[in-house]
Amino acid sequence: MTDVLVPATILLGGLTTRAKRRLAQRTHGDDGVSTLEMVIIALGLVAIATLLVTALTLAVTRRTDQIK
Repeated sequence: MTDVLVPATILLGGLTTRAKRRLAQRTHGDDGVSTLEMVIIALGLVAIATLLVTALTLAVTRRTDQIK
């Protein structure tokens, strides 16, 4: 299970760092989020959700195999 969680943690850390840097670079006159930023955020969330589903599926499969 840690095989999947380590890359997920690294990905989440990278996305967080990118978001913090982007917020720091914004000027006060720039309000709202561009379409590209929304797409990047959505893709990041989909990637994280995919990793979590994969990790949970793997954990359940391993546990089911142990019970059998």
